Amino acid sequence: MTFADGRAGIDAALVRRLIRAQFPRWAGLPVTPVEVDGWDNRTYRLGDDMTVRLPTAPGYVPAVAKENTWLPRLAPHLPVAVPPVLAAGEPGEGYPFPWSVRGWLPGETALRAPITDRARFARSVAGFVRALQRCDTAGGPAAGDHSWHRGSPPVFYDDETRHCLRLLEGRIDTARAAEVWGAALVMEHRGDPVWFHGDIAAGNLLVVDGELAAVLDFGTSGVGDPACDLVIAWTMFTGPEREVFRAAVDQDAGTWVRARGWALWKAMLILVGALDRDDRAGAAEQERIISEILADHGREWVR
Repeated sequence: MTFADGRAGIDAALVRRLIRAQFPRWAGLPVTPVEVDGWDNRTYRLGDDMTVRLPTAPGYVPAVAKENTWLPRLAPHLPVAVPPVLAAGEPGEGYPFPWSVRGWLPGETALRAPITDRARFARSVAGFVRALQRCDTAGGPAAGDHSWHRGSPPVFYDDETRHCLRLLEGRIDTARAAEVWGAALVMEHRGDPVWFHGDIAAGNLLVVDGELAAVLDFGTSGVGDPACDLVIAWTMFTGPEREVFRAAVDQDAGTWVRARGWALWKAMLILVGALDRDDRAGAAEQERIISEILADHGREWVR
């Protein structure tokens, strides 16, 4: 997403003041907004090799300390780069939240970059998910408010999902969608809790020379049910590449049932927003995703 500088009261001038006050060794470096920014945080380039990342609202603040603590511990066990944490900033200069300085990771997001072989890319994403699941969970943050309940049972979003079903009556097959959601609610996670990312999406995957090079934004990460990390099977992958991802990520059938629920909740929520904005292209994309989720309902995706 591209935003005008100043969103959430954060602009380049504020970042320069924060750097000058707390990290004067970097005070002479240029500060510029990144071309494509996220919603939860504002991100700025600091010189050529660093970024400054600042949460935009109180709900995103817990991710700062979590990422600063856990990214350095997880990084050695993952097959591609994750953001290097260089410094932890404190509230100041009128900005009320903690913030961080990270190392810059080169590449373009998978939303924009050409991908040489999409099946190989799907296999690489699956490899990252599996490597993350193998990381030691001792002391890790259990799924909850800090992860926006990714990694928790999907029932947390039941009211929101049923509201979307009512709004989308006549637009999608709401009867089948309700079946998908109901199946996700009753399919409990019975395995050991594992590390999950929480937002494995094209915008958080960096591509260099057509290959997966890094994974960004661990703000919704934690330890719990990994079903939420399978949503990319429908949001980015289609046809044969989805099959490659499914086989390589190697999850049980129950996890896929819950994953369809997670994917449906998010797609319906985005679709409602797109319809409100009269965003026809955005709505069409979410309708495609929902159609493919519903088509997969009842399919036995087993190891």
